Amino acid sequence: MNAHISPVRLGVAGLGRAFTLMLPTFRADARVRLVAAADPAPLPRARFAADFGGPTYDSVEALAADPAVEAIYIATPHRLHSRHVAIAAAAGKHVLVEKPMALALDECDAMIAAAARARVHLMVGHSHSFDTPILKTRALIESGRFGAVRMITALNYTDFLYRPRRPEELDTSQGGGVVHGQASHQIDIVRLLGGGLVRTVDARTGNWDPRRPTEGAYQALMSFESGASASAIYSGYGHFDSDALHGNFGEMGQPKAPADYGAARRRLGAMSDAAEEAALKAARGYGGAHYVEPPPSAAPLAHQHFGAVIVSCDRADLRPTPIGIEIFEDERQSIEPFAAPTIPRREVVDELFGAVRHDLPPLHDGAWARATTEVCLGILASARRGAPETMRLQVAPGRTS
Repeated sequence: MNAHISPVRLGVAGLGRAFTLMLPTFRADARVRLVAAADPAPLPRARFAADFGGPTYDSVEALAADPAVEAIYIATPHRLHSRHVAIAAAAGKHVLVEKPMALALDECDAMIAAAARARVHLMVGHSHSFDTPILKTRALIESGRFGAVRMITALNYTDFLYRPRRPEELDTSQGGGVVHGQASHQIDIVRLLGGGLVRTVDARTGNWDPRRPTEGAYQALMSFESGASASAIYSGYGHFDSDALHGNFGEMGQPKAPADYGAARRRLGAMSDAAEEAALKAARGYGGAHYVEPPPSAAPLAHQHFGAVIVSCDRADLRPTPIGIEIFEDERQSIEPFAAPTIPRREVVDELFGAVRHDLPPLHDGAWARATTEVCLGILASARRGAPETMRLQVAPGRTS
């Protein structure tokens, strides 16, 4: 980094699970400095003050009023994103808001308008379309080397539904379930690789466990304006683990022990009620009694991923993996490898720093994320109606560097 370019002074709104996943990035990347935080719970605030020495607040309004903060990472519950983006933008702060962008399209519209009025950058993430394997696959597609994209297949099987949850995380209307919580990753990937312009969505969802009363699975078939199609399949019911298709590298790029199979269900089975489950989640979170932070030197061995993705082009199938892109041509199979990451999710800071310090429009801006939200909401609507939904707010991807 140029010694004359100062790091982005970042405030954090919400010190929960999403923050803990971004924390190794923020700690390791010199282009960002954590200067303040807001959270309604005192224990995470105390931990942040001890770790970073900055002030902490019990409201986003107070954080946004801090003159030392120039950008805010909003990692609050999904249902609060729209309101908190409006508060940050009104205070003149650039905004990085976690996925999903919001729970309704009018909320997305309000977020985009708030950022435009304040003339600040709005970007949405982390989603796994930031990941290097996906960005490099997109670059191969754009090179024209393999012809046009014709079909995309994406699938991911996890134990998402059986990880410790607060009650609202099992309520679809409050942003719970795999469509709000996970489809934004998968749809973002599919849209980026397919050119962004989804025309129709035909989907079905699964809600099979009355103890976890929200969507735990979905299948979605998408058509693109280009004529390409994509299928996206996700199950969070904790049976088959599709990390096996990636050499047992987990979503975060870490090796997974096969002996850990079923751990989420076993842990949940030991809980007596919803209150105990919520308490366990809090205890494992930042500032909690059982929180364990990775050591600063623990760089992942491989890149992050979101299940299996295969892009079928005229002259090859492309499969991004945590260690390289597998290329299956007519009579030749090869792999384009890439080095292991030195900083996880560095690509998020690439966009944030570029926007704040160099006024570069981010790839994952409000219009892009609203289009992904439209498809996710289309999955829910199509499943309810049993018929395809037509998309109206789609945009093509912008810059990649």
